[in-house]
Amino acid sequence: MARQRGLGKPAAAKKKDGGPPAPFKRPPEVLQPFVDTLDEKHVYIAHVDNQPADFKRKIFAVPVLMNIGLVALFVYRVWYIAPYYLQILASVLGYPNETTMVVDEMEWSEIAPEVAKRAFSFMFDFVLCVFVGPWPYDFAFSQDHGNPVQWRWSVGFRDREVVVRRSRKWTETMGDVVNDDSARSMFLSRVGTATAPMLLNEKTGYLLMNADWDLDWAAMVDATTMVDKKMAAIEAFKTVILVFHEEYGWLCVDMKIGENAEEDERRRQVFAFRDALVTVGKEDLFYRWIEIIQFETSQPGSFTPEKQAQTAKQIRDMFDKQGINFDEFWKESVGQDAFNGQM
Repeated sequence: MARQRGLGKPAAAKKKDGGPPAPFKRPPEVLQPFVDTLDEKHVYIAHVDNQPADFKRKIFAVPVLMNIGLVALFVYRVWYIAPYYLQILASVLGYPNETTMVVDEMEWSEIAPEVAKRAFSFMFDFVLCVFVGPWPYDFAFSQDHGNPVQWRWSVGFRDREVVVRRSRKWTETMGDVVNDDSARSMFLSRVGTATAPMLLNEKTGYLLMNADWDLDWAAMVDATTMVDKKMAAIEAFKTVILVFHEEYGWLCVDMKIGENAEEDERRRQVFAFRDALVTVGKEDLFYRWIEIIQFETSQPGSFTPEKQAQTAKQIRDMFDKQGINFDEFWKESVGQDAFNGQM
């Protein structure tokens, strides 16, 4: 990719020869063109959003309509109030008109309401211009990290999209996450919460913005461009956490290190499988599948390989009756072979 942000320092000159300590590791080589565009002041989280394209379209319609409404409000307000402010300006410059207040000839009962009316009008328009006005501009024209309109115009709406989040101001006081145990613990806790399987499977990317994370629209366009040009498979962006360190350069965080990693991965697979079935209108199959698994695994005696094979056949037959090849559907929605560690 040709685009470079040019906001960081040359990491190669300071990078240590030895590898970083766990859970940190070097980013995959295939992601290097993407990493080169990132700002070293921020932490980044990339993941694959598997929510249906139609759902994403509906979610995006909300801010679009809101910003159109704000623009309409702003235009109407300018049309309505501009003549009034021009009259006040003319009065101040010495050209009397209907807005001119001759205080010496007025009672306080007349002055107070007029002053309050003008103060409220000035305050309302100040808030509208300074605090609300920039929203539509940032939504459609901001260039610092791209903007939502640029992102959707370039990417469109897809069933599988790369989502990239960028940390907010909390990284300014983050500390040395590699060498400082306390800083590392707080860092891993924050990114662990942001990459929880339930969160990533329940929410589409646009709903993941909060006090800690913002979406990096330009980075998402870059990542999607890499996928479209076959520079990297979309799976390469599956839950990637990137942080810059003075000694090691850009690092990935391996969140799979830990006792809950396998359980989180299984949960992610189940959510992905459920969402895929919902998309094709077969949500009932998901709950029947769960019932079969729970029933068979709760029977007396161990869940032997023979029982696993019988259960797998029962599940495949059930899906076949609904016109779905279980093995192919599972691999397409989850990315792994069916029953790989699931029973």
